[in-house]
Amino acid sequence: MKIRTKELPYETAAALPRPAHQDPCRPNRLFRWLLRALSAGDLKKTRFSVRRERMEELGEGPWLVLMNHSSFIDLEIAASVLYPKPFCIVCTSDGFVGKEWLMRKIGCIPTNKFVTDPSLFADMRHALSKEGCSVLMYPEASYSFDGRATPLPRRLGIMLKRMDVPVVGILTQGAFARDPLYNCLQKRNVTVSATVKGLLTREEVREKSVDELDALLDEMFSFDNFRWQAENGVRIEEPFRADGLHRILYKCAHCGAEGEMEGKGTKLVCHACGKRYELDPLGRLQAAEGETEFPHIPDWYAWERACVRRELEEGSYRLDCPVEIGMLVDFKAIYMVGSGRLVHDGNGFVLTGCEGKLRFERPARQNYSLYADYYWYELGDVICIGDRDTQYYCFPQGNVPVAKARLATEELYKLQRTRRRERTAPAE
Repeated sequence: MKIRTKELPYETAAALPRPAHQDPCRPNRLFRWLLRALSAGDLKKTRFSVRRERMEELGEGPWLVLMNHSSFIDLEIAASVLYPKPFCIVCTSDGFVGKEWLMRKIGCIPTNKFVTDPSLFADMRHALSKEGCSVLMYPEASYSFDGRATPLPRRLGIMLKRMDVPVVGILTQGAFARDPLYNCLQKRNVTVSATVKGLLTREEVREKSVDELDALLDEMFSFDNFRWQAENGVRIEEPFRADGLHRILYKCAHCGAEGEMEGKGTKLVCHACGKRYELDPLGRLQAAEGETEFPHIPDWYAWERACVRRELEEGSYRLDCPVEIGMLVDFKAIYMVGSGRLVHDGNGFVLTGCEGKLRFERPARQNYSLYADYYWYELGDVICIGDRDTQYYCFPQGNVPVAKARLATEELYKLQRTRRRERTAPAE
């Protein structure tokens, strides 16, 4: 899938008018049928099946539907399992580029990832109360990198109370294994299923505390797709299954070198020390010689997270790289405005460039996670920062692990929260 791009001088792109806000609309039956029909082919290839639990207790809707996010097939699954009920979809604003009319007709609600957007709550409430539509939301906001849930925004239970409707959970099995983000858009032959569960009745939403609601959502989003694959004997025999694995396993667990890993075919290799691993059909790593430090891929990713946190605590973490810059200011195109430099350290992000005309800062306290992606719309690996008005898509030049930037963003946010609590805690 590609996206419309256009080269413009930075000052021209920055001066473009922002699109006027539009309330979400109820998708008509034709568009609901069309979305389901277009999804049927992909789902048939995966031998898709669905199991429903406790749905009869939630009534006919509208509902707030929360779903885990593994790959594009998630939307196709939702279109199938929720049909024929109308639903609106909270989606990233760049999904509207070049197709705003269609996206609005199928009920999409645009928002910028990891940016505080009060209008999003209003749009969701409008869809639920005024249009009588359920609202589908991916609380993780981004595809999973390592097959486990990406961090959820804290106090998500407050949103559930504000929406004041029953809550449905959709959890997929096999969607990540079929098309993990790191694997260069190559689909594997994996059976996909989903569980659609009535999580909360309206009365339960009202009765439970925010902490209880958050705990329930944390439990739902505590999956591990690699563990699921191994425990259920789901074999992936494709010879490209390790392609791109270095995008998440960017740091050698043997010698500690960064940017020297390469996932290709069924192998993961460190070009600094020569250590080699085989990714077996059940998704487990095995060293060709010596110790296998982390047979379970999410454990390796967790080790990288711990390493990044140590760098932050010591004050040594720093990303400083040249980037090509795209801007999203309306839904007509991603405007490619030139080159610049992206710096990320303990204070947050600073983006400069376009011959000195651009400077954008994003403090660390404003991002609990980061919109980072691999091979974004076939343009390249990307780090996206911005605010409600403008999004900056930064395409690092050279071998830059965007996964490390995401880990650093998440850990820095946690550190800052901890330090704020310590500063405001009453003295004994």
